[in-house]
Amino acid sequence: MAARATPLFDVTPAPEPIAAPRPGRTLTHLARLHDEAVETARLANLLGRSLHATGALAALAVIAIVASATTAAPAIAWAALVGLACAAMLRSYRHAIGQPFERAALQCFASDLHAGLLYAGFAWGAGAFLVLPEPTAAIAVVLFAAAPCVAIAVLLRERRAAVLFVAPTAALASLACLLRPVSGGAAAAGFILLVCAATAFALQWASRARSAADTIALPRSLIAS
Repeated sequence: MAARATPLFDVTPAPEPIAAPRPGRTLTHLARLHDEAVETARLANLLGRSLHATGALAALAVIAIVASATTAAPAIAWAALVGLACAAMLRSYRHAIGQPFERAALQCFASDLHAGLLYAGFAWGAGAFLVLPEPTAAIAVVLFAAAPCVAIAVLLRERRAAVLFVAPTAALASLACLLRPVSGGAAAAGFILLVCAATAFALQWASRARSAADTIALPRSLIAS
């Protein structure tokens, strides 16, 4: 039996040394992962809450039509406008709910939802001209504009998304107070703008509070690890 030849030199390549990660680079990577996780969680929560906001908008539209007792043609036209807005929001929800933790899908959902809310704000504000009877009490116009704005803000809890609905609703409703026979029209328009501005301010304050809490959470998690 022939003996195995022993090579004169060991040609096996030596393993390359693994470079130690730099502390600064590691912290930057962890911060980026933290920001992505926070954004994914925020968008996933927005996805779940958008369904409730859509249902609330549809329910408030039905209540407004029944309470106004307006003629059929304007009510049907306004119901169609609000219905299209609700359908667009439901469509964006249906496309994203199949992959609720995919960051790219959630970002696409947020863009579609923002567009749907902007249209919904204009559609709802148009109801101040189409649905409310003539003459209209100031309290009726204020409730018509403020109720959906507060409901959307409370249900979504997302500053940018809610403001996209609140701004056109407040603008058209206050304009209706000035152009239509509304008792105390100027005062009603000012009160609508005041309520909607207070809603936007509350959302801004809540958003900053959450951002501050998220900023503090990352150093604490690093210390704990």
